[in-house]
Amino acid sequence: MNIYVSNLSFNVQDEDLREFFAPYGEVTSAKVIMDKMTNQSRGFGFIEMPDEAASKKAIAELDGATVENRTIKVNEARPKEARPARNDGGGNFNNANSYNKNRY
Repeated sequence: MNIYVSNLSFNVQDEDLREFFAPYGEVTSAKVIMDKMTNQSRGFGFIEMPDEAASKKAIAELDGATVENRTIKVNEARPKEARPARNDGGGNFNNANSYNKNRY
């Protein structure tokens, strides 16, 4: 089961996240999501646990727990929604809708 954890302290690392969930069963992955520009935590992460019963117990017991003076929110992760395809020239600044289309 894939588990979403939010309101994490910016100091929490992947290994810390793994340690929070390890007492409930096998953790196959633990990932704190990092900002691409600053390489700083975005305050949330994902855990994967193969045992559904252990996952549900971890969610029930860790949701609302305090970690580094922050109350974390833990629930089953929802599948990533498909984003609609962009139909605006792909983000190119000189596309057909550009303000300077006939400027030169």
